[in-house]
Amino acid sequence: MSPRKSAVREYRDVGASTRVPSADPHTLILMLLNGALDAMAAAKGCVQRGGAVEEKGRSFARAINIIDGLRASLDRSASPDLADNLDDLYDYMGRRLLHANMRDDSEAVDEVASLLREIKSAWESIPVELRQRADASAAAL
Repeated sequence: MSPRKSAVREYRDVGASTRVPSADPHTLILMLLNGALDAMAAAKGCVQRGGAVEEKGRSFARAINIIDGLRASLDRSASPDLADNLDDLYDYMGRRLLHANMRDDSEAVDEVASLLREIKSAWESIPVELRQRADASAAAL
C-alpha cells in the first residue's frame, strides 16, 4: 500500500469527511495533522476526567496511527535530511503518546501537540506555488 493510501486510510479511521479521496497532498497532510491534534485533545480530556479507559485508548491509538501515517508518507527523495529528522520526531511523538497513555500524563500529550502544531504551522506556510509544483511532480509519477 502506498504511503498516501495508508495516510488516507488512517484519516478515514478518525471520521474524515468525504473530501479525503479528492484532497491534494498538501491538504491531506493538513487534514492528518488536524486529525492527530483532535485525537490527542480527546485523549487528554479522558486523562483529565479519569476513567473512560476504552475511549482514552482509542483516542491515543488514533493519534499514534495518524502520526505513523505521516511518518510513512515522508518523501525521502525531496530532502533526505529533513525526512530523517521528521522520521525521528514522529517516532519520538509516538513513544511519548504511548507513555502518556500508560501513565495518564497530560503534559506529554501537550508536548506532542505543541510539536505537531509547529509542524502544522510550517506546513501551512509553504507557498502555494511550491505546493502546486510538488502536486504536479507527484501526479507525474
